[in-house]
Amino acid sequence: MSKNSIKEKIKFGTDGWRAVIADTFTFENLKIVSQATADFLKSSQAKSKNKKLNIAVGYDTRFMSENFAEIVACVFAANGINVILSDRLTPTPTISFAVKTRKLDLGIMITASHNPPEFNGFKIKSHTGGSADISVTKKVEKLLCKNKPRFMPLSQALEKKLITKENIISDYIKFLRSYLDLDRLKNSRFKVLLDCMYGSGNGYMREVIAGTAIDLEIMRSERNTYFEGKGPEPVKQNLSKIIGRMKNENFDLGLVLDGDADRIAAVASGGEFIHPQKILGLLALHLKEDRLLSGGIVKTVAGTTMIDHIAKYLGLKLHETPVGFKYISHLMEKEDILVGGEEAGGMGFKNYVPERDGTLAGLLLLEMMVYRNKNIKDIVSEMEDRFGRYHYLREDLKLKPGRKMKDVKTIRPKTLLDSKVVKITDIDGIKLFCEDESWLMLRPSGTEPLMRIYAEAKSHEKATNLLNLGKTLVLK
Repeated sequence: MSKNSIKEKIKFGTDGWRAVIADTFTFENLKIVSQATADFLKSSQAKSKNKKLNIAVGYDTRFMSENFAEIVACVFAANGINVILSDRLTPTPTISFAVKTRKLDLGIMITASHNPPEFNGFKIKSHTGGSADISVTKKVEKLLCKNKPRFMPLSQALEKKLITKENIISDYIKFLRSYLDLDRLKNSRFKVLLDCMYGSGNGYMREVIAGTAIDLEIMRSERNTYFEGKGPEPVKQNLSKIIGRMKNENFDLGLVLDGDADRIAAVASGGEFIHPQKILGLLALHLKEDRLLSGGIVKTVAGTTMIDHIAKYLGLKLHETPVGFKYISHLMEKEDILVGGEEAGGMGFKNYVPERDGTLAGLLLLEMMVYRNKNIKDIVSEMEDRFGRYHYLREDLKLKPGRKMKDVKTIRPKTLLDSKVVKITDIDGIKLFCEDESWLMLRPSGTEPLMRIYAEAKSHEKATNLLNLGKTLVLK
């Protein structure tokens, strides 16, 4: 493969570089990406000539993730950079936490998050623990193939102590225990079902709540690199097993973690799926009303209108970013943010790393139930009574090979169905707002060859009709 071909194939999207294993995601290409990242790190720290550079590397449950992580570690070691290599499967938030608390220069996570099982990926975490923004990833892309990858065998790097294998999970669990109000949880007898989706979340929640009376049952915690043939994404269509159990068994709360445990979904008793948009609202209410914390709320441009009403009621500043948690991370580094969340289920919190964490989000939902002494279904119902019921839908449109997608920013109708368009934003795709608070958004995916279509309305019928109209506008 030529240098130009490699540069064309290795592109960082919304959250890292992802590609099909043995196609583009190969040992050789991973060495090239690792060398470019090492070159970036060394150049960014050039003024501190005597400073020793340190990074952390983790990996999830995907096929050969531990092997890919070792390759990355060996390239950095060959460049004279100290590497803490996780000695076990790792949720992405633990890498962010290790980078921030140990004052490291960078973190690398081998994961493709929610992508189908044939994918793997390479995420970069900055020294703050947040996702590397586009200014970093563009520099890394420019350095691809500039220098031939250096490589040091693992045994040699371990002997020279350039690589150390460590348990980075224990400090993370200790912190989560300190973040929660475990005294309140201690005697609570709520029954919780956790679906790990065969990912690297792997039941660490049990260690966090050890010593409490919470009854936690865990499903799909074993490693399955095939993920039942689906991407480990916590969306309703992938959750028939936990929804079925929540319908038929006596649980107060169902929680779901994605493949690398940085995203969350929830299911109420009776099998009712709780969309991540509602989870963000719940967490904002809990942290402000129950925990009495302050700070702004961040949502993405694809976020629900309900968050606007909640922020106004709580008297908190509302920020809006493009889709992608790296934009929320960047804002959390600069502003006083109470909670930030994206429609895909990534949630970040004050007094933590500026990054999303599915395990902590789920535990805070449980904590909210304990504070209010109600199950999650009743709490969601009360929130909707206060701030309105919105029906939020999303569909990913994949076109046949060779068919081009229309430039969505040229789509600017004056009406949608029977409603007048009163506002248009185009900071990420295009979002069309109507006078009745319904809206339609069209956005090319930053991680996959898809057009994402979003719609929200106060009735499910209208939201569905808006979604179908969006598909027609894209394909027209």
